[in-house]
Amino acid sequence: MALTETAVRNAKPTNKPIKLFDGGGMFLLVNNNGSKWWRLKYRINGKEKLLSFGVYPEISLKRAREKRDDARKLISNGVDPAVEKLTKTIAQGNTFESIAREWLTMQEKKLATITLKKAKWMLETFAFPQIGSRPITQITAPEILAMLRKVEAIGINETARRTKQRVSQIYRYAIATGRAERDLTVDLRGALAPVVSKNHAAITEPTRVGELLRAIDGYQGHIITHLALKLAPLVFVRPGELRAAQWDEVDLGRAEWRIAAERMKMREQHIVPLSTQAVDVLQQLQILTGNSRLLFPSLTTGARPMSENTINAALRRLGYSNDEMTGHGFRAMASTCLNELGWHPDVIELQLAHAERNKVRAAYNRAQRIPERRKMMQAWADYLDELRIGTKIVPFKRAREMESAI
Repeated sequence: MALTETAVRNAKPTNKPIKLFDGGGMFLLVNNNGSKWWRLKYRINGKEKLLSFGVYPEISLKRAREKRDDARKLISNGVDPAVEKLTKTIAQGNTFESIAREWLTMQEKKLATITLKKAKWMLETFAFPQIGSRPITQITAPEILAMLRKVEAIGINETARRTKQRVSQIYRYAIATGRAERDLTVDLRGALAPVVSKNHAAITEPTRVGELLRAIDGYQGHIITHLALKLAPLVFVRPGELRAAQWDEVDLGRAEWRIAAERMKMREQHIVPLSTQAVDVLQQLQILTGNSRLLFPSLTTGARPMSENTINAALRRLGYSNDEMTGHGFRAMASTCLNELGWHPDVIELQLAHAERNKVRAAYNRAQRIPERRKMMQAWADYLDELRIGTKIVPFKRAREMESAI
């Protein structure tokens, strides 16, 4: 006789497992510990096999019968339902999203926090809704292109390009782990709209740099924001590295700021020699935030750093538009002026924490150039002071050119 829901619900365990049959080879196995498992006994290719449908009551009698009927259809077509179930289980574990989340976990120790956060946002916002549930081996290049086209349609071509890069990295990870054979994004080369690059707005002309520094001196906003504005041109680190700076990274006695590797874009510790002017700013700041973990805590909560828009908002308050100057622009300012002043490009690039492609040369530079960088950072701070008070400065390169002309 076929089972009823009441019979299944009231089935009691005994000293030995018991089987309650429902028909079509399906039965309920009641174990002596009280657990109830749905099983299907069937034959295929002359062999008797068992297939599990799950546990009651998670799988109801009605649902178990549906699973039995589906399995019987496969058997009638010569397909082993156990093999089919395994194939589906493997496919579910090999979806684009599951592999992508594995890859994101792998990147936690490699990518800067903000970079990882952006990668996760792009994938969750654009990729997962479109191709996330698809087995990675079944996705086609046109599907990926269609997903990226939707990003372009919003008008954010740069985000579309970066999303494609992340998808490519995930495919390479899938290839390395034996779950894909090739990177489909290679087929999309040239298919996306070109990205019109736009450099961060920056003031680099010496006279205007002096005007900016005097404007910063007269800033009337919050004092912590004021000190961040004063420190930014002296250290010219990335805005995210500045606003999230921590006191345990700063050694005022040695006049040195060692930014932890996990906070750097290149995932390597970065040393910032501190000029006497920078130390002075930090000593003022220490009175205000020295008891906090952060140099520049948020104005609303000390647990988080100041907003990424704080410096830019302060520059807007000083009258500088987004097309004139940005927080990131202090890096371009220092790079341009220091090159004009004749400092060695390698030393400047090291202080900007740009990646050195030649690993042997990179190791040599890190080991050998701290004294030069320390000297350059003090000279840079002194030069900014000269610009601030309006003293006419002839860049070193130009001075040499003038001497040669004479």
